[in-house]
Amino acid sequence: MKKAARLTLFIVSLLVMSLGMTAATQVTAQTEKVDPRIERATKAVLEGTFSKCTPDRPHNNSDAIYRICRPPWWWGNNGDLVIWAHGYVDFTRPVGIPEDQLCLNDSLCIPDIVNFLGFNFATTSYSVNGLAVLPGLADVVELVDLYTARYGAPGNVYIVGASEGGLITTLAVEQYPHVFDAGLATCGPIGDFPGQINYFGDFRAVFDYYFPGLIPGDPTNIPPELIANWDTYYNETVWPVVSHPSNQAVVDQIVNVTDIPYDPNNPGPTVANSIAEVLWYNVFATNNATEVLGGQPFDNTTRVYSGSNDDAALNAGIQRIAADPAALNEMEANYQTTGVLDSPLVTLHTTLDQQVPYWHEVLYLQKTQASGSWPGQHINYPPTQVYGHCQFALLDVLGAFSLMLLMSSGDSLNQQHMDALLTGLSAETEVVQLHRIGEPYKK
Repeated sequence: MKKAARLTLFIVSLLVMSLGMTAATQVTAQTEKVDPRIERATKAVLEGTFSKCTPDRPHNNSDAIYRICRPPWWWGNNGDLVIWAHGYVDFTRPVGIPEDQLCLNDSLCIPDIVNFLGFNFATTSYSVNGLAVLPGLADVVELVDLYTARYGAPGNVYIVGASEGGLITTLAVEQYPHVFDAGLATCGPIGDFPGQINYFGDFRAVFDYYFPGLIPGDPTNIPPELIANWDTYYNETVWPVVSHPSNQAVVDQIVNVTDIPYDPNNPGPTVANSIAEVLWYNVFATNNATEVLGGQPFDNTTRVYSGSNDDAALNAGIQRIAADPAALNEMEANYQTTGVLDSPLVTLHTTLDQQVPYWHEVLYLQKTQASGSWPGQHINYPPTQVYGHCQFALLDVLGAFSLMLLMSSGDSLNQQHMDALLTGLSAETEVVQLHRIGEPYKK
């Protein structure tokens, strides 16, 4: 692992040096005459009015809905296509492109940035919400055909995804190297999909051990009425108990046993956020996953829990649940990554991701090392040392995207465009979030 880290840092340092030169040129660029066309384009990006997008249209082969965005005629494009694979959307929401995952704030949106950098852009809902990895994979593959039918074959096709879309991106690059020239997978459960299922299930099982009966149902059976009323129930019933000072020692044990990430420099609010979000996934994703996978997938029959004040009592008293063989077989056959790559893949992850833990990156690196795909086809971009799911400095996202281009075609981002964008956004310090849960679609 030390050798891998040294080589990865050496490769990425070349890119970082290039980006550093880009940032450094901002000072001199400000004293030079600004190209009015670039100035106009940058202003439009910041206002969220740069991209020219098609109306949303249905797929030919599924119930998914897609959208294509291209730069305005006066800007031009390089002929390449970037596909955005969005993250998890809970199954109770109607099928549609999740706008909250397209825009980084009220006006700064991914299509505008991608088009400004010279690429065409396309995205799609998935034909279903909830656990949608397999339908999503089929939908992003078909999206390339839909784009080609309308505008002709693109030069290179790149896929970028976050969270569940990060897993879809990884599977797409592994399984369809003839379709996707390269990919950037961010904050996805790419190392061990059953491990991700167990991460949510283990937390609920430990939580129920310390707070028995506080949440109706159990780790694998969620009452429909709880799903329908979860926000109110959590805020009015669960959180007042969890946050009561008399239960601080209990919460500390839950954190220690489950190893749930939090920010050590800001423990109170981030522990609270981690608890709320992991329980959210247990409530909204469990029943749906059981239905999609053809059986109940959580298993803690052999788990040895540790880190409590009395591990023996915890392991004797916690509810033990066995996964259905059909679910285990389905996950192994269709949801596990292989690490075998014929097209380049860059992965990016925060080290303190409370929804999809960083250990997925470690496990995926082990897969690509074993297959021989690392480092020629896979690089784990230096991790962002912050708390948060899919929460990155914009400069890191652009850096990882640049590395993907370098590995795939040897191309680089237009320096003038990068200068203008970074100057306008103060991007070295701006943090963007590529995936959110439990939020309504923006209008």
